[in-house]
Parts: sequence; C-alpha cells; structure tokens
Amino acid sequence: MALFLPKDVIDYNICRVQIYNAMKKTIFTMLFACAAIVASAQIKKPELMVIPSDVWCISNGYYTEVENLGTTVKVPDYKQALQENMGLKLAIAKLNDLMAERQFPLQSLEQTIKSVEQRRMEDNLTTSKAGNELAESMLDEVARTAKCDIILELSWEMKDFGPKHSLSYILEARDAYTNKSIGAASGTGAPSFTADVDVLLEEAIVANMDNFNNRLMDHFTEMQTIGREVTLDIKVFANNAAGVDLETEFDGNELIEVITDWLQKNTIQGRFSMPYQSENVANFTQVRIPVYDERGRAIDANGFAKQLAKVLKKEPYNIPCKVLVKGLGRAVIVLGEK
Repeated sequence: MALFLPKDVIDYNICRVQIYNAMKKTIFTMLFACAAIVASAQIKKPELMVIPSDVWCISNGYYTEVENLGTTVKVPDYKQALQENMGLKLAIAKLNDLMAERQFPLQSLEQTIKSVEQRRMEDNLTTSKAGNELAESMLDEVARTAKCDIILELSWEMKDFGPKHSLSYILEARDAYTNKSIGAASGTGAPSFTADVDVLLEEAIVANMDNFNNRLMDHFTEMQTIGREVTLDIKVFANNAAGVDLETEFDGNELIEVITDWLQKNTIQGRFSMPYQSENVANFTQVRIPVYDERGRAIDANGFAKQLAKVLKKEPYNIPCKVLVKGLGRAVIVLGEK
C-alpha cells in the first residue's frame, strides 16, 4: 500500500535536509579555516638582519682600507655608520618595524656588533694583518654571531624637488650562508614636504613589501626541503705528524672515499659537489645540510664540519683535526695536526 504525504510535509522535510547540509558545509568551512590559521601561525619564518649596503657605506665614507694579499680593499665600517649617521639608524628601525609587522624575527645589527667586539676582546683576535688573507670579514662575523638566515642590504638616496623631498631605495635580500642574492626591491617615493628618512622610506617601500616578503618565504621554504647550502674544504697539513693525506687507505678505502661516504649519508638527499680534489685538498660545494638539528637549533657550516671532524678523530682513523671558521656558510677541516 503506497503512502502519500501532504505536499507541505514533503516541502518541510526537504527544507530540513537543505538546512542540515548547509550547516554541515558551513561548519566544515569554519574548521578548515581555523586549521589553516593555526598552520600558518606555526610556519617558521627566516630570521632577518638589516644592514647598510657596501655601496651606501663607501659612498658615505663609512669604511676602512685593509691590505689583503697585496690588494687594498675597502671594508664597510658598520659601527662608525651607526654611531655617526642618525638617518641610518632611523632607516634600519623603520625597516625592522615593517618586517616585524609581518611577523619576521629580527636580529639587531647594533647589538650584534657589540657582541662581536666583546668576543674579539675576550679571544684577543686580530681579523686582518698586512699581507695575510682575511680570515673573516666583518659581515661574516656579524652573520655568524647573529646566526640569521637572510641579510637585507639597504641603500637609499635623498632627492630634493624644491621644498619637497623624495627617497629612492634598493633593498636586496641575500642568503646569509652563501651570500647569494634571493631577490630585490627598488623604487622611488612620491615627493613629500617631510625630510624624515624613516617616513620617506616607508612611503617608498611599502608598496613592494608583499612581493618581496613572498620571495623570502619561498627561498626559506625551499631551503627547509633541500637543506641549507654551505661550502666545506678539506686540507692536509704538509709533513704532518699523523702521516696522512686524502689518499691514505683505511680498510681498503681511501680517506677521500670515507669523507664522501659520510657526506652522502649526512647531507639532505645526498646533495653536494666536489669540483676539485687532490691528495692534500678537497673542495666540496653546494653541500646541503639540515636547517635545524634535533633540538631545533640552526646548523651552520662550522657545526656540520665539527660532526665530520669527530668521526675522523675516532677509531679506526684517529686523525687529529682542526676546524677553521670562515663565516656561517664555509668551514675548513685541516687534517694531520690540532
């Protein structure tokens, strides 16, 4: 026997189903949106440091001259620039504010320089001598002390249009480990009656910030997938007491094979290149190392090289090793003596 329901009852039930489906869809949409918000909040962003570019420092007279292997090199003096140029401090502070608003963690150039100088005094280090190669530039020391991921190099120039002023800027992002360019932004702000560097910089730069920040995040995201890029050099002390070189054999394998096998296992996806190798020298480039260790701490070339040195110091190799620091992105292991 067929059951017939009044049309108003059928319409009522259809309406209930439609409302239920709509509510279910809305709830799922809200849950998805909340999950996306939580996930975005958990995305780790690269640590940044803003510095004046070499061109800006040299153009404004903030540099020192150093003899490096018979060549005079102009080295930016960040400390002098910060102490004598209020415009620089305002510009860096404004750019720091703009990046902080976008939730990028920042390192202070001024405070980092103080830390570098304190360490120099404690270690009684001299970073340059006439006729000797520079072990580390000031920028290398600053980057290594701050352990930032990306350096933002800022240049700007003020232009006058009668009573009005305008600011042209160049902002270039560089990987702190390789010094390779990640991206750049440039532009000129509209003429304004104000002469404040920070105000003019914000007016000139804000329109390009989102695209620039996206490039920073793309680089950092890719780096977490394929690893940081560093350079590792292996050298052998001449006539060393251990009597080893890269062709010395251990259990039928030459030492250079032992080292490349270790790199194969400890780099991300086994990524590295060896453009040059002899019995006393091996150069490894494009070495992809983990961004963080198991404790969430950033790993640099020095820390990675020390892991390899520990292996070489133990059985069956028992090779004395010395790790030399050459900045965040380059380390040298010298074999044969401490």
